[in-house]
Amino acid sequence: MTTCPPVRIVLADDERMVRSALRAILSAEPDLEVVGEAATGAEAVSVVRELRPDVVLMDVRMPEIDGIRATEQILATLDDPPRIVVVTTFENDSYVYDALRAGAAGFLLKRSDADALVQAVRLVSHTDTLLFPSAVRALAAEHARAYPTPPPWVARLTGRENDVLRLMAQGLTNAEIARRMEVGPATVKSHVAAVLAKTGTRDRTQAVIAAYEAGFMNAR
Repeated sequence: MTTCPPVRIVLADDERMVRSALRAILSAEPDLEVVGEAATGAEAVSVVRELRPDVVLMDVRMPEIDGIRATEQILATLDDPPRIVVVTTFENDSYVYDALRAGAAGFLLKRSDADALVQAVRLVSHTDTLLFPSAVRALAAEHARAYPTPPPWVARLTGRENDVLRLMAQGLTNAEIARRMEVGPATVKSHVAAVLAKTGTRDRTQAVIAAYEAGFMNAR
């Protein structure tokens, strides 16, 4: 029986006590390993480039460059970037929304309990689901930059791609979407790739944010 290697994690936060608390919680799990820390956004970019973790827990407000710019730089410069989860004090913070638009996989509140933290790290590292879809939906409603008319990509989606994007927004994985639509996983993967290409987005979170901004989720 083969054992999967632990999920490798980098912690980026300018508060030492926050990093220490996160490290203590995550290091207690046999399948999780904290491999590095950073106290500034610039340091986070450097550490991630050197250590190539699977997941980064990224504070949004840090010295030198903030978590948004750090997220952008990491995703733009690494061929196989880690999943980045923003860790924040306020869930309706515009910084969080901008980080999601930049490509973060989701966000966690600093007041989240240990179980929620561990679950989130496992979820983003092992699945293709959207992290906490209801929270992303609430952020989109609060901060979305509304278009006067729908962007051109809305009309280019096929009926199947339309359905897939709506199910992605509900937080379903490819396997769950396949079961719901009664098609094969490979077909869903192809539809997801088409959705990302047509919306001009990097991943599921960005695609869902784009859908809410375009008013797509309110139309049928």
